[in-house]
Amino acid sequence: MIVVTGAAGFIGSCLVGKMNLKGFKDIAIVDDFSNPSKNLNLQNKKYGTQIHRDKFIQWLVEHHSTIDFIFHIGARTDTTEFDHRVFDKLNLNFSKEVWNACAKYQIPLIYASSAATYGMGELGYLDDHDIVKNLKPLNPYGESKNEFDKWVLQQTLAPPFWAGFKFFNVYGPNEYHKGRMASVILHAYRQIEETDKVKLFRSHHPDYKDGMQLRDFVYVKDVLKVLCYFMEKQNISGLYNLGTGMARSFIDLTTATFKAMNLEPKIEFIDTPIDIRDKYQYFTEANIKKLRKAGFDQSFYTLEEGVTEYVQGYLSRKSYY
Repeated sequence: MIVVTGAAGFIGSCLVGKMNLKGFKDIAIVDDFSNPSKNLNLQNKKYGTQIHRDKFIQWLVEHHSTIDFIFHIGARTDTTEFDHRVFDKLNLNFSKEVWNACAKYQIPLIYASSAATYGMGELGYLDDHDIVKNLKPLNPYGESKNEFDKWVLQQTLAPPFWAGFKFFNVYGPNEYHKGRMASVILHAYRQIEETDKVKLFRSHHPDYKDGMQLRDFVYVKDVLKVLCYFMEKQNISGLYNLGTGMARSFIDLTTATFKAMNLEPKIEFIDTPIDIRDKYQYFTEANIKKLRKAGFDQSFYTLEEGVTEYVQGYLSRKSYY
């Protein structure tokens, strides 16, 4: 049996779909299942057991002998939430319980970390264990992910294999429910549908022109390929960056979205909201040498390829992965 936490969410539901495509149906899905719009991500998915998040640890203790692998993808991902108690409960303490159970019962584990752990990138974007303790995330979400990474690296008792993936800017199908936290592609698509144009944040940094802020945008199907590779190989435990290794601008992204919709670009710039301005990243780019060294040699979608498939294959059809 394979377990996927956060199974009703964006990446989690896509992972369940990917597992189905690979022939896995004996899947235990874990979430709180309280959001009807999130639950639409699970339509047409095949799985065996559905477990509420609050009952998962007890269920895990009782059924550990039947579990072959756990993907712990579930987390509170709202970067605008500043109540540390929420993140302590859902991202830190719950994750510790999952880890401890996997260590005790020797169940291989992959969990979701985040590029938000890197903060403003003062120390670069290298997935080196030695720098984790010195990273300075910009918000409680990033802090919770980094605190768990730090805790993991201090543990002497570990699962037989484990990997924590620092997801960069993931986009793709099944993020309809994410609201403000959805990818820029989804926001751009909806703006174009409603107004024929896209509004991007103006640069407030002298080294970057408007729209030239850079991110490592990674298509969710590439994320799934990496997760499946590590589940199958289970060779080198550790923290890994999961991005394309190539930063692209918001202008590039928006232009690709217009092109995928067969429209000419119309872009306006607005001030970055005050509440996030001092925490706004102007550059992120995954160093993926460690990923490659671990044997993952598959190519990634280019931004243009990923956006085109996402827009034409999913957004325009209002369909799910």
